[in-house]
Amino acid sequence: MATAVESGTTLLIGGEWVETERKFRVRSPYDESTIAEIGWGDKRHAHAAIDAAERAMKSPLPAHRRAQLLDEVAARLKEKKADFARTIALEAGKPIASAALEVDRAIQTLVFSAAAARNLTGEAMGLDAHPAGEGRLAVVLRVPIGIVAAITPFNFPLNLVAHKVAPALAAGCACILKPADKAPLSGLLLAELFTDAGLPGGWLNVVVGDAQELADVFINDDRVKAISFTGSAEVGWGLRAKAPKKKVLLELGNSTPVIVLHDADIEQAATAIVAHGFGFGGQTCISVQRVYVERSVCHSLVEKLLPKIEALKVGDPLNPETQVGPLITSASRDRVMDWIQDAEQQGAKVLTGGRVEGGGILQPTLLTDVSPDMSVSCREVFGPVVILSAVKNLEEAIELANATPYGLHAGIFTSNVNAALKAATRLEFGGVTINESPSFRADQMPYGGVKASGNTREGPKYAIEELTERRMVIFRLP
Repeated sequence: MATAVESGTTLLIGGEWVETERKFRVRSPYDESTIAEIGWGDKRHAHAAIDAAERAMKSPLPAHRRAQLLDEVAARLKEKKADFARTIALEAGKPIASAALEVDRAIQTLVFSAAAARNLTGEAMGLDAHPAGEGRLAVVLRVPIGIVAAITPFNFPLNLVAHKVAPALAAGCACILKPADKAPLSGLLLAELFTDAGLPGGWLNVVVGDAQELADVFINDDRVKAISFTGSAEVGWGLRAKAPKKKVLLELGNSTPVIVLHDADIEQAATAIVAHGFGFGGQTCISVQRVYVERSVCHSLVEKLLPKIEALKVGDPLNPETQVGPLITSASRDRVMDWIQDAEQQGAKVLTGGRVEGGGILQPTLLTDVSPDMSVSCREVFGPVVILSAVKNLEEAIELANATPYGLHAGIFTSNVNAALKAATRLEFGGVTINESPSFRADQMPYGGVKASGNTREGPKYAIEELTERRMVIFRLP
């Protein structure tokens, strides 16, 4: 039997796969071939999805049932790992080995969400610490916030969907997913696993369509109590400004810095920078972008970096040996190339890369002599570009690392524990890694940023805290 994706009926509303008049072609970023033709929804479908979610929440699912469903979907996803990895590689251009790792991470996200559902508790408290509370007892319940709208990006089309949907369901909230139109298939296939596992209709709805049109529905419908968004800072804070009475959870971008001190393991630092600056073409929020290295070891680091960068396998995402594939669109590639050329015109030097080859793929690029005001430094590149700047000491490195509106993750490589702790306390980021790439993320940890990079923490336990509210129940004792 054909899946809903294969048949093109790819809006899920109230437990039913819905046909649409308009169709949309999902294309491969690698060769622009058509991968699938799917349904394209509009505001009518968004309103219908909200109606379905509202009906679903009138019959709450107990925590044990929510956890059971999440565990069942995790098991089904494990069985279909190869199929999902191929879908990710096709629609997002992610190298197949990295796509397989994303499936593994999504499985863990579901498992941790199931555990969090089982451990979701309130608290009991005596009130007689205050004179007015004498003779009274209180119970604090954690109740679902209500309908959650989840808007996800293309770069992790499965795991970031799991990070939105699974905690929402674990918290007891019905969810409406709006996946990225450039890479919607993985999220749709995950939704099929939920329906096949027996999730009642309306608890998970999926609408693919114009982001602005659907977001406006979520913003203006009072029944939607929370919007969870991962994407660009400009769009995310725009959503937040338009919905001041809703909970708007933002996980946004970064211009990720790495500091390398003279006492660091240079080989270790170089390996991490290359793996996490160029993997998936730099299209992650915490991809290494800015490297600040103490001047005394700058030459040594460059000597380690260049052969590692030039050895990267660039090409077809379905080739198991590929490490760097295409950017999501040719327009994205051209934008990054423009930024590289603009930096060159202002005096930056290209040490390697900086050109388009192999079927239109931007080659991994290392730049130096970059000033802080160049776009490749002060903005989020979201491409296979790393800049390297020599600094005189840790103080200067921290100052330059913090000189950004973003604040998601940062990292430092050093063997000096005092320097590491100084960086950890003074770097203005949501996460600081020590002798580890700032691209590291375990899916149960509290992940998120400060400043322009966001206002929340993901990770199932922490997301569930955001998607539940405290309700006081007060007893007057006899």
